[in-house]
Amino acid sequence: MQTSRRRFMIFTASLASGAMLHNESHADAPVLPESDPTALGLGYKTDAARVDKAKFPKYQAGQTCANCQLFQGKPGDAMGPCTIYGGKLVNAKGWCSAYVKKA
Repeated sequence: MQTSRRRFMIFTASLASGAMLHNESHADAPVLPESDPTALGLGYKTDAARVDKAKFPKYQAGQTCANCQLFQGKPGDAMGPCTIYGGKLVNAKGWCSAYVKKA
């Protein structure tokens, strides 16, 4: 599997920030709005079915935050923190272009 440098840098930064947030309570974390500047830049949608497939051709059906390596929620959670967005809560059914399939 080839990984672009950009994706590698995003993944590395998210792992580092995730390590810092690990001990914080997620109950107090804010919900990420689609209007957030970072969310807009990465094409975040709270419902993956609304992803603009012309703008994000790498999107594939079935990709959601819940099955992304960057999603820190537990299986079955409706929302969970995401390391890309500084631990803000994202919808488990959402998607953004930083998606990395869980191993």
